[in-house]
Amino acid sequence: MTDLFKEKAKDWDANDMVKQLSSAIGGSILDNVELHEKMHVMDFGAGTGLITSQIAPYVNKITAVDVSQSMLEQLIAKDGLKDRVEILCQDITSQPVDTEYDLIMSAMAMHHVEDTDNLIKQFAANLKAGASVALADLDKEDGSFHPQGIEGVYHDGFERTELHALLEKYGFQDIRFVTAHTVNKAEKSYPVFLLLATKK
Repeated sequence: MTDLFKEKAKDWDANDMVKQLSSAIGGSILDNVELHEKMHVMDFGAGTGLITSQIAPYVNKITAVDVSQSMLEQLIAKDGLKDRVEILCQDITSQPVDTEYDLIMSAMAMHHVEDTDNLIKQFAANLKAGASVALADLDKEDGSFHPQGIEGVYHDGFERTELHALLEKYGFQDIRFVTAHTVNKAEKSYPVFLLLATKK
């Protein structure tokens, strides 16, 4: 498995756009999800832990899942995360885990997964009954958000109605979207949604 983020991991946290986006998504999760100290949370596509760091103080444990070992190494080196976070370098869409979580959160990772249907199916399988998802990603865009030909990007954002239908298919309810942030670059605006839903 090629680590596409090996070089980016070193200075990922110094990127202003990444910092603003992560801060906004983390804030939106805190505003919209009821967290408690017994929760076991999966952070899917956790990267260097910019979302994990914001949520960890409010929950019992976070499993940070990513296919980039270099990103996870940056995460686990951060102060205050070692005792609350376990890292898992694994593609859970092809190598599922058998743990059930109280919350699965994700920030800007879904567009890196080719089979969205299978991903949502896997999320449903890894949640306790009544547990939640908080999934942030780009609204459907014209393909200009990422550089042309970039490896590992499979979707130019997502249509909210299509994701809503997909979550209903796999037994989610109370599905709603909030706009967590808008990225402005190259004179274009790219809204980022936070999708919230509960497993029946």
